[in-house]
Formats: sequence, C-alpha cells, structure tokens
Amino acid sequence: MMRNIFFIPKDSRKTTGSLALLFVLLFTGSSFTPKEVQGNNISQESPVKQCLLPNQPVGTALGIFPGRVTWSHAPGAARWDEGDSFWFEDRFNNQEDCDWLIAQTLRSLTGTKSTKAAWKALFKYYNANHGKGKAGYAPNEKIAIKINNNNTYAHTDCKEINSSPQMLLALLKSLVHDAGVPEEAITVAEPSRFITDYLFKKCHSAFPNIRFVDNHGGDGRIKSTYVADAMVYSRDNGPVARGIATAFTEADYVINMALLKGHVGQGVTLCGKNWYGTMSIHADWRKNFHNNFNQSADGTPKYITFVDFMGHKDLGGKGLLWLIDGLYGCKKVDGAPSPKWSMEPFNGNWPCSLLGSLDPVAIDMVGNDFLINQFPDMPDVNYSDMYLLEAAQADHAPSGTRYDPEGDGTPLPSLGVAEHWNNPKDKQYSRNLGTGKGIELIYVQRSKK
Repeated sequence: MMRNIFFIPKDSRKTTGSLALLFVLLFTGSSFTPKEVQGNNISQESPVKQCLLPNQPVGTALGIFPGRVTWSHAPGAARWDEGDSFWFEDRFNNQEDCDWLIAQTLRSLTGTKSTKAAWKALFKYYNANHGKGKAGYAPNEKIAIKINNNNTYAHTDCKEINSSPQMLLALLKSLVHDAGVPEEAITVAEPSRFITDYLFKKCHSAFPNIRFVDNHGGDGRIKSTYVADAMVYSRDNGPVARGIATAFTEADYVINMALLKGHVGQGVTLCGKNWYGTMSIHADWRKNFHNNFNQSADGTPKYITFVDFMGHKDLGGKGLLWLIDGLYGCKKVDGAPSPKWSMEPFNGNWPCSLLGSLDPVAIDMVGNDFLINQFPDMPDVNYSDMYLLEAAQADHAPSGTRYDPEGDGTPLPSLGVAEHWNNPKDKQYSRNLGTGKGIELIYVQRSKK
C-alpha cells in the first residue's frame, strides 16, 4: 500500500467572504471577564456562537511538537450503510486501515519513522514531564485505556454509536507488539457502562490476558471498583459522583480514546467529557447528577466540571495519549452513526479518521471545529468551546474558578492551547499559518492502489 503524506501548507491563507465563519467575537486579549462577554454583539451571520476567535490562541501549547494535533484519514475504512446490520461488523470496517490510522497518528505526533520509535518517544516525553527523567516504559507499568461505550445497556450488542472494535484492536496490537507492553499490564475500561460482546470478543480473542473492566462485570469482564472521594470538585458541585475507578488510580499511564460526536447539553462529547465515565456513576444516566457540565446559554464564562477531570492527577494528569475515533462520527450522542459527512474531504462518506494529540485542549478544539462546521444545527452547540477556554486558562480561568481537583491547595496550570481554525475549507491554525503559538494540524491521507 502506498501512502500519500502531506502537511497543510503555511502559505495557504485563503479567505472566503462567502463562507460565514461559525464563530462570534466574544474574546479580546489573553483572558476576559463575564462583563466583557455580555458587552459584545453577536454576529447575525453565524449560526453557531463560540467563545474563541479563529487563529487567536490562548493557553500554553503542549506536546513533543507543542500544540500538534494529527488527523489521519483512510478513505473507505468504514463502509456501513444504515440498515438491519450492525455498523461495527468486520465486513464493514477495514482492519488494515485502522492499523494504519493508529500507526500513522503515532508517527506524526512524534516525528518518528517507525511506530516502535514513536512509542519510545511518547513514554520518554511523559516521564520527562512527570519527574522521571528520560526513562522509557518500564516492565509491568500499568496502562489504562478509557473507551467510550456510553450507549450500552448490557453486554449484548446494540446498534448505537460506541467505540470501534477495529480501532481499539489496532491500538492494542500496537501497544503489545510495538511498544512492548505486556498484555497483563493493559486495562481497557468503561467503568460507567458495559463493554459489549463484539468489542470484547474481538479484542479478548487476540489478547486474552488484557483486562476488561466495566460497570457490571461478568462474562469475562471485571466489575469496576472505586476510590471514594478521590475527586474534589473546584466548586460546590452538589451530589455529583466523586469516586474514581481504580483502573485509573492504579495506572501509571492513561490513554483517552474518545469518539467524534455531538451531545445534548454540552454540544459535543470528546476527550474532556469522556473522563466522566471513570467516575462512580450509575449505569443508568437518569440516576446521575450532572451539575456544572453545561456551558452558559449566553456565553458568560462559568465553572465547568470537565476541567477538573482534565486536570486531575489520576485522569488527565496521567494522560500519555489522547485520541478521538472518527471512523464514523455522529451528529447526536446516541443512535446508530448518522449522517454521513458532507464537508471536504469526506464529500458524502464517513470521515474514516483518527485525531491524536499530546495536548488535551488542542485535540478537543479540532474535534469541536469538525463537529460545529459539519453539524451547525446540533443541540446545544452554542459556546461548546467554553470548557476548553476554561481549561486553556485554568491558571487564570475567565470564570474566576480556582481549579484544584485534588483539593491539596495546588491550582492547575494551563492544560493546553485553544483556538479555532481559520475556515472549514482550509482548516488552518496559527502554527500552520506561522502567525502564533497555538495549534498545528497535521493531515495525512492514505492512498490506495
């Protein structure tokens, strides 16, 4: 198979007067106050209101290449059409393409030529930033992978959008064969929901010693346990769950493998919200409290729970790698994948993409840009970037919140860099344009004979 690798050029600075940028001028300078937000006018041309401007980065970029987000694209990797069959069956999903998506994402993130070298670079980068010097992966260090199986109700399979079995298998293959991580040291976890049969059987048959942890346990899965009161929310959050699953508190490294989809209430659900599934919540979402999850309706900055998840020492603080599975993507939080994507370069097909980053804010900004431009009529999409504005400036949050999710008196620093791309056609950020120290989006498309 041939690969066509190209980077978004820095000299492509097209402006499109006919394309209304889907953002609103609500931000001036490095931070702002609620009063300033309320004093700005809302553009009547833009169907989606956002807190941040295009190409005006805030926060501190993170990563081996600071602010880098990779977008790997394998056209045709997903071929399901809505009907009676399950979207995740092997006949509709190309495993070789998924393997390539994982491998290419790792190489692009680290600037290496091999996947083995990429994993070495990831572990060394993490350890250098966690007081462990230049150490790589040490034998038997534990890795927990947080998947998104939010739309599950039992171990039996269902048609709704959840983690891709093929994409998860590709990640596990790379961890075991390329990174050299023993199966026994890996845990795939969805503590708040169920790990369904197709995903479990496909991955367990390939790696029988990997642990699979879910809310119920049984049928080869392990029932989740929790450390009570491990989360200390930065503001009074009411009776929201505070226990964190031991799969994460006991891990040495964590991989957040989210999905590319919308969500009622928050507008989008990406890596930031995926952490909520690590908490001691009930498998029936109706029995959980959701205080301070939603952005304010008028754009006024507010405390948002996601930032505590993103900065907690046992969740985002252990983040080795952030991934957003866009093999299908979805306009809504639930239901089967739907609809196919009209924006370039998808042009009426599934996105067949994987986003990756070492910057947890930057990756969700890119995911948010894709979603709000493809589906501007998603429920509650206005100001869906507010939690990322707060996270990027957690050290001086616009809401005035002092984020300290362990309650130990040590406030969070900036958790990454936030900005929107210039327009939905060119998809360029400030580092692509050479105008700022924000996000750099690297696009790689797989070409096939």
